[in-house]
Amino acid sequence: MSTYIVTGATGFLGRRVVARLLEREPDATIHALVRASSVPRIERMAADWIGGDRVTPLVGDLTQPELGLGDDAPEADHVVHLGAVYDMTASAAESEAANVAGTSAVIDLARRLDATLHHISSVAVAGDHRGRFTEDDFDLGQGLPSPYHETKFMAEKMVREAVGLRWRVYRPAIVVGDSETGEMDKIDGPYYFFTALRLLAQLPHLLPTLVPNIGDTNIVPVDYVAGAMVELIHGSSDLDGRAFHLVNPRPQPATEIFGALARAAGAPTVVGAIPEAISTRALAATELPGIKIARDLFLDQIGIPPVILEHMAFPSVFDSSATQRELAGTGLTVPEFSTYADVLWDYWLHHLDPNRARRPSAEGELAGRRVMITGGSSGIGLATAHKAARRGARVILIARGAEDLEAAVEEIRKAGGDAYGYPCDITDDESVDITVKRVLDEHDHVDFLVNNAGRSIRRGVVHSTERMHDFERTMSVNYFGAVRLVLALLPSMRERRFGHIVNVSSIGVQTKVPRFSAYVASKAALDAFSDVISSELHDDGITFTSIKMPLVRTPMIAPTTIYQSLPTSSPDDAADMVIRALEKRPVRIETPVGTIAEFTGIFAPRFKNLLLHQAYRLFPESAAAKGEKPPVESAPSKKGSRPPVPVPNATLPESAKRIARLIPGVYW
Repeated sequence: MSTYIVTGATGFLGRRVVARLLEREPDATIHALVRASSVPRIERMAADWIGGDRVTPLVGDLTQPELGLGDDAPEADHVVHLGAVYDMTASAAESEAANVAGTSAVIDLARRLDATLHHISSVAVAGDHRGRFTEDDFDLGQGLPSPYHETKFMAEKMVREAVGLRWRVYRPAIVVGDSETGEMDKIDGPYYFFTALRLLAQLPHLLPTLVPNIGDTNIVPVDYVAGAMVELIHGSSDLDGRAFHLVNPRPQPATEIFGALARAAGAPTVVGAIPEAISTRALAATELPGIKIARDLFLDQIGIPPVILEHMAFPSVFDSSATQRELAGTGLTVPEFSTYADVLWDYWLHHLDPNRARRPSAEGELAGRRVMITGGSSGIGLATAHKAARRGARVILIARGAEDLEAAVEEIRKAGGDAYGYPCDITDDESVDITVKRVLDEHDHVDFLVNNAGRSIRRGVVHSTERMHDFERTMSVNYFGAVRLVLALLPSMRERRFGHIVNVSSIGVQTKVPRFSAYVASKAALDAFSDVISSELHDDGITFTSIKMPLVRTPMIAPTTIYQSLPTSSPDDAADMVIRALEKRPVRIETPVGTIAEFTGIFAPRFKNLLLHQAYRLFPESAAAKGEKPPVESAPSKKGSRPPVPVPNATLPESAKRIARLIPGVYW
């Protein structure tokens, strides 16, 4: 029975090595060195492994003196050191802490336990060496062009020079996902270029393409590396003091790798390569001042760290003859990349693509999407919820009134929709925080936010000089309430790299008609806020639509009695505009009347102001705005009949009605 201490057991390679060790040795015991925070993770993994009950968490830390174990380390026959930083983009400090200091502590542990150390190094130790690099080669005076190269070299050097230590070193090439399942745990190596390939896939795949010839690379799937390691760990003691190249025995031209991935992605067909001399000069030219800034900005936008460009190919040819001899008869061979490139691509597309949340369902733009709608219990919000639910969306309704909200949710569900309601006061920080946390806990994320809840006041400024609260209340709902929700959902949307926010603004922002100073200012503020942050969030995939909504017959306009005699849109018409904003995601949706009014204000501002002043004189102030009670119908004599309703303002001139009909949708 063998006993192992394994570092990095929860890592991409580590968990496969541990699973194979358990299968290979039914009596083996494994102590997995993990931080305290990772104990639940290793326990979950062990529950899925055959023989996982023989895995014991060993709480420690590679970056701490004596691994944080002190004298508590258990006896072991083998120490398998898989814990390291394998990221070419990591800082020198990060690489030093894990790859050098961690290895030093592991060496001390293995010597103290008289255990054989199995150390994962990397072909990066070859640095910039040109030509053949054998498994017996190490320090050939090669340059080490990055902190990753340096720290992997230093770590292997310490292992080799440790007095009284039995060791074996394993040098993998670039490790990619499983050749059978495609499983990978992070974006690394060639995966940095997958987003660019997906962009290229939008071009006709029959389009002939030339790619730069930058030399040879070396890629191996993780299942081969894990399997080879376990076989070599169980080799005889004759293998001690040797290094093994876990690489593809045949150097792979980078053009070959690109071609295989391009076929898998449906990108244009690779028909040839640009000569290496030209490619190398072109790549060097991108390092020139000015060009480098533009290059790095472009690469950053498609998720490629500039440092990767310098390490896309290997100047060394890695000889793995000794490893192949030791593995002869095991059935382990490195598969050709072309045989599993499509598996790698498919797994990335569905699990690792940072922009996968942006892709709609094949069933429609809204199918399966989470759509949060404020003011969702009535009017435009409820009509939008019905239409979105019919398109397969999960609608999440936000409103203050719990009773109306419950009725709205029930109404949508009876129609076959997927709906949920959350009472929330969007003017209250705590209410929004609690609601958003609950929504994210129960629904995981929100794809779309419709800022529909609103408050309107029609009152001339001469009647508002002592009513500052009108402006504050309007801003509280229309601006601060909407901003509060955007800020609360932003971290989740940024993490998923997708989100779309629809602001139900107003045609009043374009027309700037009299008596709506509070309302128009609040809507204009939300539009300005969204316009500014949309540029900041462009790379995060978070976009905004502002709907310059015309006058809609909803409970919000009921207090203004003159609207009863003016043409208005229905909530159903307004909901169609919101659905268009959700599905097409334009920056603006507006009406011809609003567009003309906005252009008039730009090119003839004095003329527009004069016209609006005439409208101010023509359309009267409402009784409510003047502090008067509006006239109502006589109370009905029969018990149980409808209550009194406001009477339309009888003083509205016929000329005003004609203007309203000629220019529909404007808030007069």
